[in-house]
Amino acid sequence: MQYVKLGSTGLEVSRICLGCMTYGVPDRGNHEWTLDEEASRPLIRQALEAGITFFDTANVYSDGTSEEIVGRALRDFARRDDIVLATKVHGRMRPGPNGGGLSRKAIMTEIDHSLSRLGTDYVDLYQIHRWDPHTPVEETMEALHDLVRAGKVRYIGASSMYAWQFSKAQYTARLHGWTRFVSMQNHYNLLYREEEREMLPLCADQGVGVLPWSPLARGRLTRDWDTTTDRSAGDVFGSRLYPEGDRTIVEAVTRIAQERGVPRAQVALTWLLHQDTVTAPIVGASKPQHLQDAVAAVELELSDKEIEELQRPYTPHAISGH
Repeated sequence: MQYVKLGSTGLEVSRICLGCMTYGVPDRGNHEWTLDEEASRPLIRQALEAGITFFDTANVYSDGTSEEIVGRALRDFARRDDIVLATKVHGRMRPGPNGGGLSRKAIMTEIDHSLSRLGTDYVDLYQIHRWDPHTPVEETMEALHDLVRAGKVRYIGASSMYAWQFSKAQYTARLHGWTRFVSMQNHYNLLYREEEREMLPLCADQGVGVLPWSPLARGRLTRDWDTTTDRSAGDVFGSRLYPEGDRTIVEAVTRIAQERGVPRAQVALTWLLHQDTVTAPIVGASKPQHLQDAVAAVELELSDKEIEELQRPYTPHAISGH
């Protein structure tokens, strides 16, 4: 495993981040395909043994049970000081007023709930899961700054939004002397490259680390185009992300993987790791092979010709993931 700084900070993270949306009680929340605690723990342990030290979850994943499962596993299998633990806030956790969003009340409430579920007294990276158009950005950024001052959070990050929104948040924090975001967790992979227009150049200019979610396009890049899985069959959101024209990119991944004699996942992840702006893709793993492919991708090298072949078929997409 390789380790790099997160953006312009001194924080070192593994080049692969384990995305923990996969782990949670299946009948809690919106994802019936998640793995329960018994099935999740061996994969989390495998990730640690492979040198992965960066773990990302969220309060809304499986109604909080992802945080519970991940927290217990990390407590049992690792030393807290060796782990970079990230979670997120924004999504609705309960009905009624103040049950979601990025108000001061919501943020202060949800960090305490997340810390309790994770079984820790601080989070290394606390991220806003989406932009909240109903709360003044000053309120959100000051509340996040206060969490850092209180020692409950070490660094703060953001997730999918427009570049102008991210710039507004960063400028607001700088204007007031508050803590600024050090990372951007956004939708970026071979099938969706719209972030290259504005967000990625902004992050490069400002020294912000990039943590792509869905680096394998919800598995599209790892299988034949017409193949369905239990997850994809019920994934209404994912079904809208990648149009028929993306088939040619999947076919290019397949050709290169066959020529190299490696799984398609390794080729797709290696392409991401070759992008200068990318710090660590957030990789979900429901099988041991998924982790093996992710770790192997760190060492795989692609030629300029192969990269060009992978990138050439891309066509503009509608903005998605915000």
